[in-house]
Amino acid sequence: MRSLRRLVLALLATTCLLAAPGLVASAAAATNPSAGPFPPNTNTCRPTAAHPYPVVLVHGTFENAAQNFLTLAPYLQAQGYCVYALNYGNNATGDIHASAQQLSDFVDFVLGQTGSSKVDMVGHSQGGLMPRDYINNLGGATKVDKLVGLSPSNHGTTNPFAPGAPNCRACQQQVFESRFIQSVNGGGETRPDIYYTVIETKYDEVVTPYTSAFLNNGANNSHVTNVLLQNLCPANIDDHIATAYDPAVFLIVNNALSQGAAPADPHFNPCALPLTALNANQTQPRLVVAAQPAAAPASSTTAVTSQAQLTGSGAAGSRGVAPAATPVVGTPTFTG
Repeated sequence: MRSLRRLVLALLATTCLLAAPGLVASAAAATNPSAGPFPPNTNTCRPTAAHPYPVVLVHGTFENAAQNFLTLAPYLQAQGYCVYALNYGNNATGDIHASAQQLSDFVDFVLGQTGSSKVDMVGHSQGGLMPRDYINNLGGATKVDKLVGLSPSNHGTTNPFAPGAPNCRACQQQVFESRFIQSVNGGGETRPDIYYTVIETKYDEVVTPYTSAFLNNGANNSHVTNVLLQNLCPANIDDHIATAYDPAVFLIVNNALSQGAAPADPHFNPCALPLTALNANQTQPRLVVAAQPAAAPASSTTAVTSQAQLTGSGAAGSRGVAPAATPVVGTPTFTG
């Protein structure tokens, strides 16, 4: 009887060993808490010593990761960054705090996959605001090194279409200084161990006034850089959506992510560079970034007295880069 028991135990142990690789592989495949679509070649890499933190891309309202970062993701990959991207909140239309919890789960997945201690984040529109809810209210401050926002709705918007956007709780929460916005900013907009860069265009017709995108960097706060594109590139005519596709913006993003213990260099001028290759897979030609004189810096508290009615579609920016597709879920009045 004892010999038979030993035989059965040996057979069970052998079966478990043979099955273990398949079980591990299945568990690993199921670990990513986010469903696609994703930009190509994302969510599988490990960062290098040159760029030790993986970059998490966070899309905006009515968007998804594959569309919103169709050109930015391959650009960052060509610069040597390890890029991850998530989808959340039913194309970012759902409750933003619930979306921040989804981001929290995704960051934990990324850290587990890469072995990194922190991530960097680049977000467009709501994708620049929602990570700060994660950072400020869900314990994300210890897991993020840098946050770069492209036309982020950091203080919400006065756009009259936001409160009534159909089937979009997130649009209502992004109304200027809403209760949700106050819950994110009330305890301080930033955290001391994180470096923040905001890149905004004065022609933003979704985040209005455009100055509401900027973070309050306080007195001599070296952890925040607010960039108004037209201060560096006076001819730039980017609207809200175009900032996610503009080569000049990409160069500032790269500058911000490569700074080490600092946000973007406020003196870096992407329009002073004569020629830049922006697409590693060569699906687009090399793009010329014309040299332009930098304008005198404008105050980040300048008032805006008028708003453009939204069209929901992004016009081509001054660098000739237009969005490759329209939002997956659309509204004719608000795309944030």
